[in-house]
Amino acid sequence: MIIISQVLALAAALLHVYIFLMESLWWERPATRKVFGTSVAEAHATKALAFNQGFYNLFLAIAVFAGLVFQLAGQAAVGSALVFTSLGSMLLAALVLAISSPEKSAAALKQGTLPLLGLIFLALGLIL
Repeated sequence: MIIISQVLALAAALLHVYIFLMESLWWERPATRKVFGTSVAEAHATKALAFNQGFYNLFLAIAVFAGLVFQLAGQAAVGSALVFTSLGSMLLAALVLAISSPEKSAAALKQGTLPLLGLIFLALGLIL
């Protein structure tokens, strides 16, 4: 179960690195604007906000990476706490997105599925 949770956590972290890249580095590119449904003017006006938000996603990913390193180094308690907290934050952020912007429920589902599954398998791995 722990290995499955680690794979899911890694996938969630990599997704959040990709989100970081889109929000912080590629925000005004046409492909990114299409993903987020923004016009050129909207992307320009929100560039600073997206830049900041992208770093939140990066920091969540880094915490997952650190947790995985601790787990693999035999520090299961520290590693699991980091992974649990990071995946929980990712899941809750997806929930906030779905509640605050129901039209973005599909994005919230994509953003929250891997963390949810990772949390389930981590919990099962720790319990069993």
